[in-house]
Amino acid sequence: MPETNEQYLQTPSQTVGPFFGYALPYEGGPEVAPPWRDGAIRLHGTVLDGDGEPVPDAILEVWGADADGAPISRQGSLQRDGYTVTGFGRAAVDRAGHYSFTTVRPGAPAPGRAPYLLVTVFARGLLHHLFTRAYLEDGDPFLASVPQERRTTLLATPDGENSYRFDIRLQGEGETVFLDFVGDGRG
Repeated sequence: MPETNEQYLQTPSQTVGPFFGYALPYEGGPEVAPPWRDGAIRLHGTVLDGDGEPVPDAILEVWGADADGAPISRQGSLQRDGYTVTGFGRAAVDRAGHYSFTTVRPGAPAPGRAPYLLVTVFARGLLHHLFTRAYLEDGDPFLASVPQERRTTLLATPDGENSYRFDIRLQGEGETVFLDFVGDGRG
């Protein structure tokens, strides 16, 4: 039996994954809205590490508003029926780090604001998931507060009819702007 606590050192924190790749995806997860629905868009891209290499075991979640900019509060995200738009989706990336969602084009959340989708990233090497936004248009007060050289990392690029590309760089040159949500201390 050791005589001091010095021999019982705390072990370093461990990252989640890559085992979550088989546990969290679910059938229809990336299809927030069916592709045939009026106003449906595709949001897709690649998740890259600090060296610009694809991350093959990340999972992304998106949350979006409806076409009027109002939060969607319908249930059924985990059991897709092919018709209901719940505003939430989850997609695993493929081996090339690519992901794709089909959702509705969100409206602006308020006058003078630009439409966006909230994006959460879970990946190897992350102790905590990351939050960002994929803006579908420029001209938002929040975007204006981001330094010009970093602003483009929050803008999804139109790359076809009703299709937007949004690559996510986890660190290094061109790192995506990630957001830190701080609670108000009330739990």
